[in-house]
Amino acid sequence: MELDDEGNPIVRGSGIAHAFARRIHALGPADLTPDVMHWARVGLLDTVGVTLAGSREPAVMRTAQALDLHDGPALWFGQRRRVGVLDAALLNGTASHALDFDDCNNTMGGHPSAPVLSALLPLAEQLGSRGEDFVLAYVAGFETECKLGLAVNFHHYTKGWHPTATLGTFGAAAACARLMGLNAAQIATALALAASFASGIKANFGTMTKPLHVGHSARNGLLAARLAASGVTASAERVFEHEHGFLDVFNGAGTYDAERALAAWAAPLDILKPGIAIKQYPCCGSTHPAIDALLQLVREHALRAQDITGIEAWIHRRRLQHTNRPEPRTALDAKFSLQYVLARAVLDGCVAVPQFEGQAHADPRVHALLPRIRVAAYDETQFAPDNHFGGAVRVTLADGRTLQAQVEQALGRTSDHPLPAALLQAKFRLCAASVLTDDGVDRTAACIESIHTLPDLRELTGAILNTTRA
Repeated sequence: MELDDEGNPIVRGSGIAHAFARRIHALGPADLTPDVMHWARVGLLDTVGVTLAGSREPAVMRTAQALDLHDGPALWFGQRRRVGVLDAALLNGTASHALDFDDCNNTMGGHPSAPVLSALLPLAEQLGSRGEDFVLAYVAGFETECKLGLAVNFHHYTKGWHPTATLGTFGAAAACARLMGLNAAQIATALALAASFASGIKANFGTMTKPLHVGHSARNGLLAARLAASGVTASAERVFEHEHGFLDVFNGAGTYDAERALAAWAAPLDILKPGIAIKQYPCCGSTHPAIDALLQLVREHALRAQDITGIEAWIHRRRLQHTNRPEPRTALDAKFSLQYVLARAVLDGCVAVPQFEGQAHADPRVHALLPRIRVAAYDETQFAPDNHFGGAVRVTLADGRTLQAQVEQALGRTSDHPLPAALLQAKFRLCAASVLTDDGVDRTAACIESIHTLPDLRELTGAILNTTRA
């Protein structure tokens, strides 16, 4: 019997799940280059921050009410309590996306870190994992979901699936299997189980179900890895390529390319390029380029709502489908209203968390401005055909002048166009301070900065638990 370096039997199974599993299993410490470590710290810092900020949102607390919670080894963010590992993945995953403030990735077409880290953190607590092993598992999960995104997008996204939920389940499964030290055959089984657990549709955007998608994918990915470790079987040989498998059922024949994804594995790692997109605004990322463009005009020209007779905005048609909401009816609905966020940009000179709390969406000033805002999909005269992330605005003033601005992509959208470190730190501190003491914010940031040298991830979660305000 052929064994790997750790003495595990090498199973050279056929099929896409096995091909991914061998790549996941082959990742090692040498892949944690300084650049990879930098971006892993960025993703972890941002995700921990937004999870803390979202931890006491109604979507999380109402989800908790539906569970039979019991004490366990894993931190429930925002509470001075540890619960079961699967419950922590569900609750923290929901919290991580409750504000729609978590990071994005262009290849995945969704939010890569939230489902992976929400599954990994409670597992790492249970196992007492080393920081380096934790980061390697994070990178493996990130790469898995993003390369699957390369195989299925943009048809998968356009069809109506929420890739954060569908693909994030695979990312969480891969990451947890890697942290648990499963062999390649077991990782393939975890991916096959994840294929039956994957779900999440865009029709539920603008409701509490959208953040629940992330909790669901984190929990299901972790569960898939644990089931694989316990010996539960699945069709790893054909779960992707079967006529009733993931690719044909979720996408359809002729709309995916798995070989493309496998060939691109770690060449480079997706966490490096296109990288992690850090959000500046706590709302749907599809609206961000237009916000950037409008805020540029607001700041350069000191625009006031009373001076404006009309605002026109253009984003990609795929992104307009779920953000063209001229009359948002709830705070969550407002996060997906391009018209609402543009009105806020003019009225407040920013787009921030308080604008999506309570009855802020019903602000009479906003509703007076909304009828003056028109949104549309841009065409090839405005942006290159392969640019899915641009945004343009034109403002017409009462004196007859027009002002225009456009951005090729929102600031922070790729590693080539990163959010400045000072803004990332400011965002983390603002988010974390909503739950932690000042000392806790500092201690948590310090643990994340030294994540690769932590002997036990419980140092990080303990710092959070012990400094959480009642």
